[in-house]
Amino acid sequence: MVDQIFSLDIGTRSVTGIILEKADNAYSLVDYYVEEHRARSMHDGQIHHVLEVANVINNVKKALELKHGPLHKVCIAAAGRSLKTIQSSSFMSLDNQAIKDEQVIKHLELSAVQEAQKTLMKEHIINKDASYYCVGYSVLHYELDGIHIGSLIDQIGYEARVEIIATFLPKMVIESLLAAIERANLEMDALTLEPIAAIDVLIPQSMRKLNVALVDIGAGTSDIALTNQGTVVAYGMVPTAGDEITEAISDYYLLDFPVAEQTKKNIVHHHQTTVTDILGFESQITYDNLIPTIIDKVDELAQTIADEIINLNAKPPQAVMLVGGGSLTPELTNVLAGKLKLPSNRVAIRDITAINQLNKDSDLPMGPDFVTPIGIAIAAKQNPIHYINVLVNNKNVRMFQLKQLTVGDALIHAGLKVTDFYGKPGSALFIKVNNKDITLPGSYGTAPQIQLNEETATIDSHIKHRDHISIEKGSGGNPPEVTVNELFGEIPSVSFFMNQKAVKMKSSIYVSNKLVDEHYLVKDKDIIELRQMTTIKDFLTINQTNSIDIRGKFMIYVDHRPIYIDAGETQIILNGKKVPADTPLKDNDQLNIKKGKQPKMQDVLDQLNETYWHIIHIQFNDKPVTLKQPRLKVTRDNTKLTTNSSIFQHDELSIEQNNSDSFIFQDVFRYVDLDLTRIKGKFILLKNEQPTSFDDPISDGDQLCIKWTNN
Repeated sequence: MVDQIFSLDIGTRSVTGIILEKADNAYSLVDYYVEEHRARSMHDGQIHHVLEVANVINNVKKALELKHGPLHKVCIAAAGRSLKTIQSSSFMSLDNQAIKDEQVIKHLELSAVQEAQKTLMKEHIINKDASYYCVGYSVLHYELDGIHIGSLIDQIGYEARVEIIATFLPKMVIESLLAAIERANLEMDALTLEPIAAIDVLIPQSMRKLNVALVDIGAGTSDIALTNQGTVVAYGMVPTAGDEITEAISDYYLLDFPVAEQTKKNIVHHHQTTVTDILGFESQITYDNLIPTIIDKVDELAQTIADEIINLNAKPPQAVMLVGGGSLTPELTNVLAGKLKLPSNRVAIRDITAINQLNKDSDLPMGPDFVTPIGIAIAAKQNPIHYINVLVNNKNVRMFQLKQLTVGDALIHAGLKVTDFYGKPGSALFIKVNNKDITLPGSYGTAPQIQLNEETATIDSHIKHRDHISIEKGSGGNPPEVTVNELFGEIPSVSFFMNQKAVKMKSSIYVSNKLVDEHYLVKDKDIIELRQMTTIKDFLTINQTNSIDIRGKFMIYVDHRPIYIDAGETQIILNGKKVPADTPLKDNDQLNIKKGKQPKMQDVLDQLNETYWHIIHIQFNDKPVTLKQPRLKVTRDNTKLTTNSSIFQHDELSIEQNNSDSFIFQDVFRYVDLDLTRIKGKFILLKNEQPTSFDDPISDGDQLCIKWTNN
């Protein structure tokens, strides 16, 4: 059975009509017709004047109908330059919880697509109701904590991220195409995309794992599509093409633009031509003559195309295929290969002889400008784009079916953000642990509940025309339940011997300065402290009932100078060695404590090598007598101290020399049993057998006496 296909390639310069016949899996070209636009009714692939374009379409249709009868249905294509590719990403916090469900990852991918939609809106200043349809997306890579990873399932970290590239098609492009063909009394048989059309007939699916650039060089624009990893990964367009070369020929040879265009074609096909310029002079142009006049423009065109390829692909592709009439521009393949640093045989012009599905037994237009028109006819029938309508939460959504559509696609087109339908995570606990702020996250909320035609579904479930989709928010998570034991793990302890007795010192947990046990359930805003008990001082502090003085060195101040009193120091002996109180304890250590005594003032004087008393020894009336008096004045807070006064940690003492530390004869009478008031008669005072007086100074070793006379 023979199937006839009518297709239109509605380009910026012209409209090309193609009639193909399909028998089995092969196609034969029946006829074609090309007509240029009379006005600038097309710009960058977008119809700006529907009526003008419709008139040209009608003329092409009528020309073919004269030979082949009425034509009612047509295959058309949207220009690749209308497609927008946006690279985007999305992330989610994991809080060291593993992703167990593939659906969570799919939701993450859809969130990235929606981020791409937001970017598209900002870049093109459109609102959320503007009809840019997502026609597909590809995952570039996943990341876990900033590191690329093959799969996120069962991976534990803090943040998961996905990077995608999404492709969008404006509704306006399709609607204007439909309006133009309807004006020409045609009905759309099938719709495809120009890059897909060319790629479908030139690059089989098995070869799309290669990184290849397809460049369709027309009159006003050059459209670019890139394949990699089995799919079309990017589309682009530059507003530079064959007309730039025609303008250069027109300027140099003083030719009208249409004449310059025909001159370019003659040189390409015949390598020489004769022209008459606007002054009436005739000249012959050869291929070799032409090249110097256009090479600068060729270089500019190649540079512009190469820059866009690198911009889309981030690196030179493995090969470049050129189609379209502009691809025949002299020297373009060599110059473009140089710009991309590719071997010259990696940039090639492809014409319709490269279309394997096309029979070569008829007269064919061999140029590369017919690849896309024929590709439209074949691709539109093989992989057509259909409209489908579905209801999403009772809202009507229309989508282009460039691929098998899923519930996830419908949610995106409905403007629903999947992450908004996740149950909220359980309330976190905000606590402070050892002066550090810590957040304990609640459990995740559950995934959205999705139904397709009242049956449970996932975002991967396939959809069809008139399906009903509903999505409901998942349930919320729970706050965390964590004990202090779970928070800290095993509480550290030390076992040792204290004065030959086995003891165990365990660290303590305090919440708001109150001791709690290890089963205490953490609450929001708790201030938790793990007091590590590891040193001798820690042990002595928590065992104050032992009345052990842990002050260590006993320090006072004497005349503002710090003095350490050995007598008041607590002796700490660990494993036979004297150590300070902040020495850490280990298991099986032997600890002995020797308490310091309460120091007296005499201990201070001994420490300072000071003598409190001034002492002399004499003989009085042939009997030994010892005299003494303070040589120092010791005070604490203006209170006088004696040698037997108790001294306390951090006392501030003042020590001064007394004004006089000498003795006189009269001082002896304070130490001897002699009542001078009862003495009658005269007496003589002798010092070392020499007469003296009461106020005469005396010294150590003096012989003193008092004698009475009868006179």
